[in-house]
Amino acid sequence: MQCICGASILADDKFCEECGTPLTASKPPTAIDKCEKCGAGIDSEGYCCQCGFRQEPPVHDWLEVIINSQLAGVSDRGLKHSRNEDFLALQQLNDSQPNILVVCDGVSSSEKPDLAAKTAAETTCLALANAWEIGENSASAIKSAFATALANVCNISYRNSGDLEPPSTTIVAAIVQEGIATIGWLGDSRAYWISAHSHQQLTQDDSWLTEVVAAGKISEAEARLSPKAHAITRWLGADAVEDAVPSIVKFTIPDSGYLILCSDGLWNYTLDAAHLANLVQRSPDRDAIGISRTLVEFARNCGGHDNITVAVLCL
Repeated sequence: MQCICGASILADDKFCEECGTPLTASKPPTAIDKCEKCGAGIDSEGYCCQCGFRQEPPVHDWLEVIINSQLAGVSDRGLKHSRNEDFLALQQLNDSQPNILVVCDGVSSSEKPDLAAKTAAETTCLALANAWEIGENSASAIKSAFATALANVCNISYRNSGDLEPPSTTIVAAIVQEGIATIGWLGDSRAYWISAHSHQQLTQDDSWLTEVVAAGKISEAEARLSPKAHAITRWLGADAVEDAVPSIVKFTIPDSGYLILCSDGLWNYTLDAAHLANLVQRSPDRDAIGISRTLVEFARNCGGHDNITVAVLCL
């Protein structure tokens, strides 16, 4: 079977992985008169009467977050999808450290994936900052921040129509202090270390491809040809509560370089960490926002088939 864009699809697919087109009949949209987060009424200024959540207009197609020259990121709709379902949140505490980076990629087969990504990113960033303030160790902080984000994503109201899953998102988050990056994730958003002397992918995707290759069932080259190659096996959402404990890795920063978090809208176009390192080295700008823009533009020039999000910490 093929989507109208020409990409291969499976009979039970609910959306096209290539262009994001829904493959199931959808109900007509209804006027928004209730809070998108909890379902309560909205006051005259656009705030929820119960939880205070502000009903904001749709996220801009292009979002830039600039903390300073060392910490920044970009999220872009790309060229094929109708909206940006990615989000990022960044924070630097105590003038220099710790630094907190979060990238989320809303699951397109779920309801309100854009709101799920925004909620998870902002909640996780705030929870990590609060955990650091009270002296919680970084790994414990990641776990508790993901649990808080999961609770907030589960509280997003949705129609439960049966055609789509509850609001869901992938997530990768890092807290960096005193030369150590503690990174947690669910799904296939990734973290990389890039420097003049070394480069490596720091996370392992929670995906069908990664699991079948690791099990020796099929080669990576063969797996990449499957329509299921991009299917994720873990995520943050109400339908995955029991499997929402993040994988966590601690990475000792070896020298000066760049910690990069990104969604699959970027890494789908890179061959490996060495290719990403080459792109970073060729960037005309060396600060965080300059490198973020360079990498997003690279993905757009390659086709921009998915939303693209990049967060960069220069160390």
